[in-house]
Amino acid sequence: MSRAFSVAERDRIRERLLAIARADPRIVAGAMVGSLATGPGDRWSDLDLTFGLAPGANAAEVLGEWTPALAREFGAVHLFDLPLLSTIYRVFLFPGSLQVDLSFTPGAEFGALGPRFKLLFGETVERAHIPSPPASHLFGLGVHHAVRARFCIERGKPWQAEYWISGVRDQALSLACLRLGLPPSYGRGYDDLPPATKAACTDALVRSLDREELLRALGCAIAAMLDESHEVREMAARVEDPLRGLTSAAWPEV
Repeated sequence: MSRAFSVAERDRIRERLLAIARADPRIVAGAMVGSLATGPGDRWSDLDLTFGLAPGANAAEVLGEWTPALAREFGAVHLFDLPLLSTIYRVFLFPGSLQVDLSFTPGAEFGALGPRFKLLFGETVERAHIPSPPASHLFGLGVHHAVRARFCIERGKPWQAEYWISGVRDQALSLACLRLGLPPSYGRGYDDLPPATKAACTDALVRSLDREELLRALGCAIAAMLDESHEVREMAARVEDPLRGLTSAAWPEV
């Protein structure tokens, strides 16, 4: 049975990756990002390192060399890439289920995009932090997901309906996080929400793929999202009736 990585193994891999980066003339700066940038993290924290590139250096070229080298030395598997602004993120799975995210940015634009950033070597520039999505965006997504959920129920596509209902519930939880100053992205703040908020969203969990259950869960998800619409009252007022109508057994005739 495969065992999980240890903190000591994570630390060893971090130091080895930093040594590789410092020895690469194309890399002029490096930083820790994520949970380990602002504290010790915990037993399960991923490893996130970001690097600034020298003038003329190309992230694709660096990754093209690093990726097979990390596979040979560590058995690392390249999972996917994620571009963001001028940065490219490459996500790896190392042995022991250790996720390692490596990102590369032109040195002239290398700097913190949020508070979880710790410079390890080189220099940074000042960059505007990426803000959390506004409540209007989260609520709008939830409305979209609710409509798609009901359409899928009518089309006899219960698995897709469950997907969209879960999306409505997630927007309700994210709105609650935004209201309470908790991180709304990737569910990071969900577990720190008040018990009553989590209980309302627990009711929105889909318990089976029966039509009646899908409608019930959708209604709970919509209600939870409307309860968290404090910052978008005008928008919510305009869509509340059609939203609640989506759960009627008689819809679309009502």
